[in-house]
Amino acid sequence: MRMRNQEGTHTNHLDQREVLARQGLRMPAVTLRHLRSAGIYCQPSVSIEHQSLAKKYVLRGVESGGAVAELGAYCSFVDEQGSALSWLQRVDSIGVNGVHAVVIADSLVRLEMLRIERTYDLLITRHVLTPSGNGQRPRLASSILFHGRRGTLEMELWGKDAAFRGAVFPVFYSRGGETIKPPFQFQVAAARLTFAVACTGCRHCHLLEPKPVGMDAANDVPTSAEQAESHLTSLVPDEAR
Repeated sequence: MRMRNQEGTHTNHLDQREVLARQGLRMPAVTLRHLRSAGIYCQPSVSIEHQSLAKKYVLRGVESGGAVAELGAYCSFVDEQGSALSWLQRVDSIGVNGVHAVVIADSLVRLEMLRIERTYDLLITRHVLTPSGNGQRPRLASSILFHGRRGTLEMELWGKDAAFRGAVFPVFYSRGGETIKPPFQFQVAAARLTFAVACTGCRHCHLLEPKPVGMDAANDVPTSAEQAESHLTSLVPDEAR
C-alpha cells in the first residue's frame, strides 16, 4: 500500500509539472481577480498553427502584460539560446497592459513572471513540436527549464529605482535556503521581464523585436521607396505602361 501511495504521489507531481509547463503559472483566484481589476491582461498560451503555403506547422505565442504599482504580470518569448525573436506583427490598442505582439517560430522558450509588490514568481518553459506519426498534426512538447517562486527584489522599479530597470532580476531561493538562478542564457531576458512587470501602463514590447530591415520573407514586401516603386511597376501590364 505504501508503494502505491508513493507512486500515486509521484505521478500526481509529474502531472502538475506537465500542466505547469504547458499552461504557465497557476495563480490563485484572488490574484486573477486583482489582475483583472487592474486591467492587466497576460496571455501565456502557446498554440500549434498550420501554414498552408509552407505546408508545415509552427508555434504561435503572444507577448502580453504590464503593470500597476502594486502588481504586474508579463509573458514573452525568446529562442532556445535566450536570444531575442522577431515579432510577426505588433499589436496596437487603445488600452494598456494587454497584447503587444505576436510571434511565430518552430520552437519557443516562454518566460512568464508575476510580481506582487516586491515578490516575484518566474517560470521559464521550452516548447517544441514532436512528430505524432502517420503525417498527422504534431504534438506540443513542453518542459520546465526554471521555476522560481517568491523571489525577492528590494527595489521599486516602478518608482524611485526606475534607473535599474532592465539590469536586475529577483533573487530566488530553494526550499533549503540556497540561491537559485535562471539558466545563464536566459538571465538577460529575465532582467527585461522584471522591467516588464514594473512597466506601469505598458504599451510596448520588452523582449520581442522588430523584423530585420529587408524584404519580408513571407509576403515579399519592399522596404524602401525605390523598391516599392519598382515592385508596383512590375505589377502593371506592359500594354498599360
